[in-house]
Amino acid sequence: MNETARVVLVGYGEVGTKSSSVRAKMEERLRENLQAVLDDRSLSGRVERTWSRLRVVDADDPEAVAAACAEVPGVVWARPTVACEPTLDSMVTVCRDFAAEHPDGASFAIDADRIGPKENHGFSVRDIERDAGSAVVEATDAPVDLDNPAHTYRVECREDTAYVSIQKFDGPGGIPLGTQGKAVALISGGIDSPVAMWELMRRGCEIVPVYVDLGDFGGADHRARAVQTVRTIGRRAPNFDMRVHVVPGGDVVDRLMDTVDDTRMLSLRRVMLAIAAEVAAEEDAHSIVTGESLAQKSSQTGENLAVTSAATEYPVHRPLLTRDKTDIVAEARELGTFHDSTLPVGCERVAPSYPETNASLAAVERAEPDDLFDLAAEAARNRTRT
Repeated sequence: MNETARVVLVGYGEVGTKSSSVRAKMEERLRENLQAVLDDRSLSGRVERTWSRLRVVDADDPEAVAAACAEVPGVVWARPTVACEPTLDSMVTVCRDFAAEHPDGASFAIDADRIGPKENHGFSVRDIERDAGSAVVEATDAPVDLDNPAHTYRVECREDTAYVSIQKFDGPGGIPLGTQGKAVALISGGIDSPVAMWELMRRGCEIVPVYVDLGDFGGADHRARAVQTVRTIGRRAPNFDMRVHVVPGGDVVDRLMDTVDDTRMLSLRRVMLAIAAEVAAEEDAHSIVTGESLAQKSSQTGENLAVTSAATEYPVHRPLLTRDKTDIVAEARELGTFHDSTLPVGCERVAPSYPETNASLAAVERAEPDDLFDLAAEAARNRTRT
């Protein structure tokens, strides 16, 4: 290798705990996902697999590459680094060069690791930290703080290469997307459902987004915002088809408005799950995802969630079930979906004045018109993709 080179290191978490065969498959999937994001954003760089790390070489803009990598499910962190010879002098020299950018007066620490057998190197981790720390003090006169440093010099010395960095981009963690099959996500256009969709993506599930258009109770603007939230998250997974299945549900809603009173919202939720099940069967998905959170709304009490779940035999995942609304909003802001999710959702206009909060399945089924789920199946068949 050259004396020094700019390289982006990408770290993962749970992937490293898997068996060797599973780990290799997940690493390769993560490599493909990272490369797809870089290519989609016209960022130069080639993603390579190395032992316990992925790295990006030939990156013209390492900071932008690291920031993009840190958005990808399965990534715990990404660091723009300088790769150098695994000698004490080389690592100290790179730390001294980085010290030219050290903020005035900021405390610092050297965080070093030496990987591999002791005989590979003629120095210890303590030697790296002592000599590199002395070089930084000499260049900056900055104070050392090992407990809570304002600035950290990270040194990772391996058998053939050493990596030095001063910047880290935190990733979402989880499992590489595309390793855990498909799930259908019901996207309402509100704040919660895009976050729920993202949580399943973090756990490796390819997502089939479904938006049920409520006709006069929804509207083009509402649909456009729901679709935009999916596209915003989809930038993190450009090698997956995340076009939204738009289901014309206006006739179903009209039927409910004419026939069902206090359990209307529960029947609407049941219809949406039935529609999602139709899509899941065609798309070979194993489950359904919703943005429901326990007790957040009248339709989301424990009893009512049991009633709505009974509408399908597919597992219904509710990753936000125990999350507070403030936490969900914070995550939506971080994902960039909050702004497009703040239009009032159409289903709130369908809600009765006095909704049932403790429904029984038998009572809900008695109130539903006989053709309700036939209408749902027909609506699913008439869906389009955008």
